[in-house]
Amino acid sequence: MPNEMPLRKIIHVDMDAFYASVEELDNPELKGKPLAVGGSEKRGVVSAANYEARKYGVRSAMSGFQARKNCPHLTFVKPRFDRYKEISKQIRAIFFEYTDLVEPLSLDEAYLDVTVNKKGNPSATMLATEIRQRILEKTGLNASAGISINKFIAKVASDINKPNGQKTVNPEEVIPFLENLDIRKFYGVGKVTAEKMYKLGIFTGKDLKSKSIEFLAENFGKSGPYYYHVVRGIHNSEVKPHRIPKSVGAERTFNENLSSEIFMLERLEHIAQELERRLKKSTIAGKTITLKIKYSDFTLNTRSKTIPYFISDKALILETAKELLYQEELQNSVRLLGISLSNLNTDDKKVKKTDDKSILVQLKFDF
Repeated sequence: MPNEMPLRKIIHVDMDAFYASVEELDNPELKGKPLAVGGSEKRGVVSAANYEARKYGVRSAMSGFQARKNCPHLTFVKPRFDRYKEISKQIRAIFFEYTDLVEPLSLDEAYLDVTVNKKGNPSATMLATEIRQRILEKTGLNASAGISINKFIAKVASDINKPNGQKTVNPEEVIPFLENLDIRKFYGVGKVTAEKMYKLGIFTGKDLKSKSIEFLAENFGKSGPYYYHVVRGIHNSEVKPHRIPKSVGAERTFNENLSSEIFMLERLEHIAQELERRLKKSTIAGKTITLKIKYSDFTLNTRSKTIPYFISDKALILETAKELLYQEELQNSVRLLGISLSNLNTDDKKVKKTDDKSILVQLKFDF
């Protein structure tokens, strides 16, 4: 194996139906019933659903109206993010008992690099079992885990035996595991991409692996080389304890659709104010302003402008957002507006990635 191709022991820990599980923990009467965290009203959106609700097709990001239609006896509870953050901190404290190389992805999942760990345990599989048990004892909640040689495979593996399970993909198992995997289970392949792959005769990892890098680049653009490498087990991204954000944003879904630009400008002012607060809290500024518009028929439109200097001030953000709003005629009434800032002043802090053109060679590596 080339020196630039590191072989690591990575654990991806993912809490099972985290928000809904916290609600069940705090209110045991909810256990065993289909439960959704979010809004049940006309404009509400499901933030999370427990496994009982998922049997009825209730999923996160689904409208509360559709969720209720799928499962008439669904129980809705309002999200309590302060409580979720409180428990998330307890879970992360457990992670740091094992390694300082912890990369949180959200409140309920994280990558851990345990190649060298504080317990001196060479078995990542045993460490994952121990971590999940510690989480259960500390919080009363179940977690699942994936264990493998890199972040991509660990992430995919953590879904295999959910809920309350784990899956280890040893180095010698990586290629067979990926070849037999349904393309829909590849992290980074969404519904639209999966449908496109189906039309191209790509249904499994083996099908994907049979395509050349040129073919994948032609059909999937910049994502093509990514698919080419990950299906070969090549993904050199390190576990980054301090993830640098690529963008910062704020958005609002409205109780009633907006058709007047005057009302939209009023909402944009509040959104810009919230964005300014987030930027200043993190001492971040950016050059590219993006306006996000979701119409009443759920079609999405984004408009962006890059300016020659960094900004974080509400007035400047709002001025550009207004310009983008008037850039072209609105296609329909609007249900959501958002503003985000990218091309941030954190870009110079990014660590250069290792060469992804390395070839994977199997090595003996106890997991």
